[in-house]
Amino acid sequence: MRQNPARRTALLDAAIEVLAREGSRGLTLRAVDKEAAVPTGTASNYFADRADLLAQVMGRTRERLTPDPAELAGTMTAEPSHELVRTLMLQLVERMRRDRSSHLAMLELRLEATRRPELHTELTRFLSAELDANTDFHLGRGLPGDRTGVILLYLAMLGLIVDDLTVPELLAPHRLDALIDALVTRLLPRKTA
Repeated sequence: MRQNPARRTALLDAAIEVLAREGSRGLTLRAVDKEAAVPTGTASNYFADRADLLAQVMGRTRERLTPDPAELAGTMTAEPSHELVRTLMLQLVERMRRDRSSHLAMLELRLEATRRPELHTELTRFLSAELDANTDFHLGRGLPGDRTGVILLYLAMLGLIVDDLTVPELLAPHRLDALIDALVTRLLPRKTA
């Protein structure tokens, strides 16, 4: 296996684009080579097989979708509140819109995992770790809500993002910021004294 990190990243980015555009069936090592504009056979020097490629695509999507640390640090200077959670959710949607391909690739991986038990196991582990990390971040920062509310917010935002990615006309008549505000308010009730 080759060890050039920049080339590996370029191949993974190409795989994400192919997966988002062509779907799981279109993702081959040859298609990755073509998308990355590298000689045929290059991807096979970096990935043992398609399963290895799919597993590494998951990690790369995490890198691409993780908030910029400086931007997040700036956002987190605000007091923990519903307004801060609302801001974080709006930033999540903006990241999704800026990198639509990564989200579509993850949707394709979810679908592929229903047909491939080994990918299902890996994706379950990956998404469980993501959910745990996001929940721990939320609760650890003293943001409103309990563990169940945060998980419900995750599920609601996932649905909102899927609709925004796949049938944006469905949500077009609604103000996205108002929908997110309602989600945060209803799913993370204010503490009563």
